[in-house]
Formats: sequence, structure tokens, C-alpha cells
Amino acid sequence: MSGQVWIGVDLGTQSVRAAAVDDDGPLPAVASRPLRSRRWRAGDGSARHEQDPGAWCAAVDEVLAELLAGLDDPAAVGGIAVDGTSGSVVAVDAAGRPDGPGVMYDDARGHGHAARVREAGAAVWDRLGYRVGDSWALPTLLALDPAPGYRHQTDVVTAHLTGTATATDASTALKTGYDALAGHWPTHVLVALGLDPAALPEVVPPGTVLGGIGRGTADRTGLVVGTPVVAGMTDGCAAQLAAGAVAPGQWNVVLGTTLVLKGVVEELLRDPDGTVYCHRGPQGGWWWPGGASNTGAAVLSDVVEPDRFDVVTTALQREPVDPPVVLPLRGRGERFPFDAPEAEGFWLPDDAAARSLADLASAVGETAAFAGLAEGIAFVERLAFERVAALGADVDGERSITGGATANRWWNQRRADVLGVALQRPEHAEPAVGMAILARAAVEADGGEPDLVAAARDVRRATAGETYEPRPDAALEDRYGRFRAALVERGWVA
Repeated sequence: MSGQVWIGVDLGTQSVRAAAVDDDGPLPAVASRPLRSRRWRAGDGSARHEQDPGAWCAAVDEVLAELLAGLDDPAAVGGIAVDGTSGSVVAVDAAGRPDGPGVMYDDARGHGHAARVREAGAAVWDRLGYRVGDSWALPTLLALDPAPGYRHQTDVVTAHLTGTATATDASTALKTGYDALAGHWPTHVLVALGLDPAALPEVVPPGTVLGGIGRGTADRTGLVVGTPVVAGMTDGCAAQLAAGAVAPGQWNVVLGTTLVLKGVVEELLRDPDGTVYCHRGPQGGWWWPGGASNTGAAVLSDVVEPDRFDVVTTALQREPVDPPVVLPLRGRGERFPFDAPEAEGFWLPDDAAARSLADLASAVGETAAFAGLAEGIAFVERLAFERVAALGADVDGERSITGGATANRWWNQRRADVLGVALQRPEHAEPAVGMAILARAAVEADGGEPDLVAAARDVRRATAGETYEPRPDAALEDRYGRFRAALVERGWVA
């Protein structure tokens, strides 16, 4: 360890994780504690998902205490930032203390209010390019019992750390309806919905110092009283920051159960179809657009048992195949890079009509089916970049790939081949590292604008990673042409 230490805390769905970064990059010490969820289906069949806000705070205390126990000097900690799940909210009492369960990002109790929210704020949402979802925080608040106030998951934790009420960040406030273009809550929309704007927290840009560690937190964790607590971002933005996509033209794609694309642009990217929406970044007035596909690595498990993925990809490396053309949708409907609620997955035999994915493996064999699905997901990724480029985004900067599926090097190379660009897989890309980078940039800015570009560059310079260079492949280009033509034929893309 050298110089100051910066700590990031990630409030995930299943756990709280903390990581530390110094001038030499991420430290080996990472602490985590599990979180428990209560999930059920309501009478109308919609999802319910709650957590205990007290458990968030207790877990944060424990992970911080574990990290601090491994540091030689607690005074070396220069700052701490916290990210959380986007759209998770809780009612609070007049003193700002949680007065009910934490209602999580995928809880759909607000679905009956969503149409009213979309209508009341139609002009605002259209100007921002938002499509308000049924489980967004704003309709969720309307489904809760009236309360003196409402806070986000991160607000609860930062207030716990400082010992006093704190502002929220503009990234976290997005799904509560915050107008990031105007820089304030859309008061007239909230009033029309019967929600008192005073019940919502003050909003500040990510990277704003909210206060200092309070005496209670210092006693519980070993942190020094007054250590700066910095306004964070959503967990998705935190992961993007850790991956190094922080300047215009840079993009990060997360491939896990689903495929998520995130990047940075200079001007707000408005999507008339609502498949892309933008966070306001901490630096340069830049915007951080993103979109999430319904396709992803989960579809591969329908063909190959996950514990056989390495066996199959080893076979593909030994004896490459020309796979079938596949749209790898597991269920019904796609949301990005095109909006088609009726879309279903299919595959294209050489000279025949499209067929269902259900008979893919039996028709072409396990190995070719796996390759077709994997390549099809890369085709969706390429289409996603075409989509944001058509909307005006610069897509010529560095691209990083993260997520559980990037453990498969064969697939990483195939994605580079499909996209025709080099792909970088960073060594450390978890959200907690992103928050540590933000804490460093914010505190070093001393009240000015955080320089995330410099802070992220320093961390990436100090750590190793992998780079995948594209290889020309005429047959692959032909398959992508057939893939795209099939989507055009169905009216899903232009």
C-alpha cells in the first residue's frame, strides 16, 4: 500500500461488498456480507421484493470494519463512496429514519400507477428520452402508504455513515423522476401525482462530498471521524466506472444473464423508441447512456449444461465450425437494441424457413448450437452499437467487456471478431472499485469537478488485463448479414 486509500461500497441484491484502492490500484482486501431478500407474488401476480434497511447499514459497518482492520493507518483513508441498486426506495419518518421495508428495484407494486406517471410527465420523459418502467421508483412511491419522506437505498446508508440526513445523487434519483437536464425535481409532475416534492431528498451531482464519517460510524468501523463521504451512483454506473468507460466514445458491455451496453457521450442521447436512457455523469457535463437486452448468457444453459461450457469451447477452439444464424432470445420480447414485445428467438437453416430454438441442438448438435447462440449474442451486441451510433453516439473509443461470461476466452475472441474492434477485459471491474475511484476523484478535486478520466486511467495503468484483437472473417460477415436481414424482414429493425 502506498499513499492514500479510497474505499468503495457496493450495495448489491445479494450482498454488500467493499473494496479499497490506492495509488497502485485495487488492494487485495475485499470484504463482503450477504443480504437477505423477502420475495413473493401478490394477489395480482406481480412481483414483490423487500429487504431490511437496517441490514444494509449493519452489513456496511461490518465490511468497513473488516477492511479497516487490514490497514496500517486508518487515517490513510481519504474518502468513501457508495453505490446501490437503481430504483430501490424506502419510506422514512419525520427524522429521516427508515419507517418500513426497503422496496427493491424489481418490485412491481407500482405497476398500477405507471401509466399515470407516464401520462403526467409525458413532456418531461420525452425531453429526456425516458420510458418509465412499471418497477421504477416513482410509481413505486405512489403505491406506498403516505409518509413524511422517501429515500433511496444509498441515502439510507450515507445518512448512517455521517450520522445526519444526506442528499441523494442525480444518478440514483433518475428512476424517481429526477429531471437531470433541468437539474431539479419536476415539481409540477410530482404535484399532479399527489406526491409532495418536499418528501424527496435534495439532489446533487455524483462525486459531491456529502459530509464526513460520524462518531458512531467511527466507533463501529475504525474509520476516522470526518473522513469524506461522497455521493455515489447506481450500481450499473459504478461498474461502468470501474471498467474505465468514463470519457466520450468509450463503452462497456456487461455480459452475464443479460447483455447490457453502457457508454459516455457529450450530449444527451434521446431515443424516440425509449430503448436507451441516459444518466448524467460527474464530469464534463457528459451523459452516460445505456440499454439492456433480454438476450444473454442464460440462453446457453438451455443447450449446454454450464459445467460443460469449457468442454464445448475447447472443442470449438480445436475444430472451428460455421454455426447456424441465431436470434438467441430465451423468452418472448426484446427491449434493446430494438423494441419488439412479440419477438421470439429463432434460427435459420441454410435454405429453409426460420425454426424454433427448441429444436436447434437436435438439428445441428450441441457444439454448433452453442456456437450459434454465442455468436448470435455477439450479433445483438453489434446491432446495439449500430443503434446508439444511429442515435448520434460516438462509438469509436475504447471498449471494455465485463460480466461473468467474459471468463470464456473463446467467446471474448468471437465477440471481437463480430464487432471488428479490439475488446479489453479489465482485471478489476466490480462496482465497489468504481466507487473507490469516484471517491478519489471527488476528494482530490477539492470541491471542483471530479476528474474520473485521470483517476480511472491511473487504476487501469496499475493493473493487468486482457485484450482481444479482431480477426477478419468473411463467412462471419455473411452470417451477420443474414441475421440482420431476418430482423428487417420482421419489421424489428430498419
